Amino acid sequence: MSAAIDFSDQLTSEDISLTPAATEVMAKLFADVDDDDITAVRVFVSGGGCSGMTYGMTFTGERFDHDKVMQAEGFQIFVDSFAHNYLKGVEIDYVENGMNGASFVFNNVFASTGGSGSCGGCGSGGGGCA
Repeated sequence: MSAAIDFSDQLTSEDISLTPAATEVMAKLFADVDDDDITAVRVFVSGGGCSGMTYGMTFTGERFDHDKVMQAEGFQIFVDSFAHNYLKGVEIDYVENGMNGASFVFNNVFASTGGSGSCGGCGSGGGGCA
């Protein structure tokens, strides 16, 4: 007889952490959204192949059964179970790069997956980033 695996839908700071700069910018972006159907920021992983994984964020109004949730200051973060496996221990920061603009940066991402580790922000180009 096998034991059932418990599923926790809560993210902890050991799963994902946000720097104060990232928290401030995300809260502002979320507050500026003029759509009552938007309830959270979804952090996702996509890609693979030669350039590795890509980490990004988008606004969402949909929570799925296997999403993990973090309550942040002024917004929620959703991460699906697949992405969670690649994001454990990630720190999301917001970095201003002078003339190159500013972006969210994913630090300490799952080392063996590679990936870009940066994101243009939830409000850029079509509501997401890659």
